[in-house]
Order: sequence, then C-alpha cells, then structure tokens
Amino acid sequence: MTVSYPQGTSRRAALGALGLAGVGALTAGCGSPIAAGIAGTGPNATSLTYWNLFTGGDGINMVAMTDRFRAAHPSVHVDAVTLAWGTPYYTKLALAVIGDRPPDVAITHLSRLPTLAEGNLVEPLRADDLAAHGLTGDRFTAAAWRKGQVGGQQYAVPLDTHPFVMFYRTDVCKKAGLLDATGKLKPIEGTDGLVAALSACAKVTGGYGGVVNVNADPATCWRWFDTLYGQLGGQVLADNGTRIVLDDAKAEKALSFARELTVQRKLMPSNIDGSGVTQLFASGKVGLLFDGEWQIPTYQGAKTPFSVAPVPNLFGGTYHCFADSHALILPRNGRRDARRRDESLTLVRGLLDNSLVWAKGGHIPAFREVQDSAAFRKMQPQAQYVPAAKAAIYDPAGWYSGAGSDFENIMGFAVSAVEAGQLHPAAAIAQLRQKLADYASKPAPVGGTGS
Repeated sequence: MTVSYPQGTSRRAALGALGLAGVGALTAGCGSPIAAGIAGTGPNATSLTYWNLFTGGDGINMVAMTDRFRAAHPSVHVDAVTLAWGTPYYTKLALAVIGDRPPDVAITHLSRLPTLAEGNLVEPLRADDLAAHGLTGDRFTAAAWRKGQVGGQQYAVPLDTHPFVMFYRTDVCKKAGLLDATGKLKPIEGTDGLVAALSACAKVTGGYGGVVNVNADPATCWRWFDTLYGQLGGQVLADNGTRIVLDDAKAEKALSFARELTVQRKLMPSNIDGSGVTQLFASGKVGLLFDGEWQIPTYQGAKTPFSVAPVPNLFGGTYHCFADSHALILPRNGRRDARRRDESLTLVRGLLDNSLVWAKGGHIPAFREVQDSAAFRKMQPQAQYVPAAKAAIYDPAGWYSGAGSDFENIMGFAVSAVEAGQLHPAAAIAQLRQKLADYASKPAPVGGTGS
C-alpha cells in the first residue's frame, strides 16, 4: 500500500473535525506550547517535542519512561509537555497543527483517532518506516493495532489497552466460597452465575454484593453497558456515526440486566457516586467492583486485599468487553523530513520498550515483547486480565464519539437513569435514539481533509 503524507489543513477544518469552538482563549500566553505553534516558534531542530495528557500515577510512570529513553539516547533531547486531559488537550493539539508547529510525537486515545484522521491532524505511517523500527502488526495486540488504522492506513502505534474489568476483594470472596485453591476467583459463567456470586458476597458483607458507579459518571455507565451490549453482538453507530444501528432487543436485554442487579435484586447500589464506590470497595462492604483497570493504584495505595479478572462472559456468545487504548501518533507537519520522522519513531519505539513501567498503572502493554515477557507475567494483578485486552471493543467511529465525548455522555446518562430506577429500558432506548439522531443527522463539521 502506498501512503502519501498530507499537506495543509485549515483552522476551520481541524477544529470542526473535533467539534470544538471558542478556543481562542486557549492560545493565550506566550509561554504555552500552543502559543508557540501559532506564533511560529516550534521545537528546535535538534530536539523532539512530545505531548501527552498524563497526570497522577500515569504521569509519574510516563516521566520515568521518558527519562529511560533519554538515558539510552543521550544525543536526543526530548521536551515532554503534559497538558490537561480531554477536550482541552485535543483542542491544543489541533491548534498546534494549524499553526504549523505541532509536537513531533503525541498521545491520543484510539477512540479519538478516526476524528483526528478525518481532520487531517495526524500523519499516516508508512509500513516501511514502521518496519525499520520493528513496529509491525504481528508484534502488537491485534485489536489495538487494528484500531490504529483509519481507511486502511496505519495512523497510530498503540501503547496499551485499558479495559473495563472486574475487581474482587479476596477476603470477601474467600468467605463467600468464590476462590479456588490458588486464591483466584473461580470462573463465573452467565447472568445466573454473576447473580449467584453477588448474592454470596452480599451474605458476607450483610449489604451489597458488588458495585458500579451510577451517579455523575456517564463514561463508566457507558463502559458497563457497552460491555454487556457488546457481548450480545450489538452496535450503536455505523457509517462513521451517520447511521444509528442500535438493536433495541439487545439493548433492552443489557439494560434490563443492569437494572435487575440494582433496582430489583438490590445486589448493587442504585444511587452511588465515585467516592462512594471507592469507599465501599476499599472498606470491604462489597465483594465485586466493575470499573476501569486504572483504579488499581487507588486500591493498592489503600492496602486493599484484591485482585482483578475480566468481566465474565454473561450472555454466552463471543466474549467482548469495553476498552480504549493510548497510542502514539505523529501530528501532521508538512516540514517533517525523513530524518525527523525516523527520530520520532525512535522515540515511539523507545517508549514501547519501556512500557513495563506503564503497566504499573494497570494498563496492558500493547507491545507483545513486553506483554509476553516473564517480567509482565509476574506483575499482579495485571497479568490476570490480558484476555480482556484481546477482546476489546472500542467506541464506534463518529465525529461526536470517543473518550470524553458527547456520545459517551448521551449513552451513559441514559444507562445511569435505568440503573437508578428512573427510566425503564424501553424509555431509555427511545431517549437514546432521539438524542443520537440529532448528531447523526448533522453532517460532520469537516468533510475529509478539509480545505
């Protein structure tokens, strides 16, 4: 396949592709990375600029990985810049591309990649350039590598997969008879199996058996629903978000089961927020928790006796669970020559080589040499849920979809209302169709590469 590197893109096109408006204030401040882009002052020719959005524990791990790269490549100066997570990050990235002073390398969520590619904000990667650095599809988790492609072209190199998983307290589950002789959770099969496991935990705790966030966290509600609905083979959007393909019967089955656990059987709270979730699990008042693996450092820090497993296969079909991935991209830069492209991919490979450090935050390394290593297999509980990374399903493509998007908010708030007993599944589905139609019926703010 022949790949041609893109040329210019307009401010309207790039920001339109991201659904962004009112971003002028973000360019204020001559010392900011984006101000440097608009002002025409970019990275020094002898250095590489790397943008990411990691703070907290992930930020600490990324600094360590970058420092290891610097130590191994003393002749390469890496200027690493950390920006605010979510829309502000993607706004600044777009403006930097528009200003013709983008970073050499940047992080993206793979769920955001289709929009970035449609907005001509990211450079497609040639197979021979990737191969020269050992970056070929057979060396990565297949699902993540495929998600790094748009229109048959590779645009991103996946760093990790971070799936939605099931945490379990080993002390509660032991008393409930749910652990095997090695101290690991026995297999839970089907909805009846999960109900039985939650009931056994509830008998131990004297209250709830498990928990998932319900209030003011639409992203978590969407991830939980998408795991259930995805296991039924359901899809929500098609044709790049222009067509709603929600399967009402499958959606109702998934929502009804989520509601059964909270409203009908009361095995999980129907009214709880993030801090309440943490308190319940950390204090041993529930046995099971459904959340993202990035919560592992929280419970390790609290000295909680726990482990992690993939969310069970509840409906008996092909196993799936929600996930996203962080990935490394080369933002579009018409002035990038072969040497700078090679140096940028050297940094990409260097970060992958050090991604065992990244796994400390709970993420499954996408680079198989790390994922299959003896060191990672010894890393607990991370090594226990690798199958979830291989069965990942991502947000559907669409200009209004992806991490932190309007799509996730629309889906998540409807799911939350069902779990809280405020909406019946059929009413939630009708609401979803109406709200999604407002987006699907609108043309994408940019058509392809812009003008």
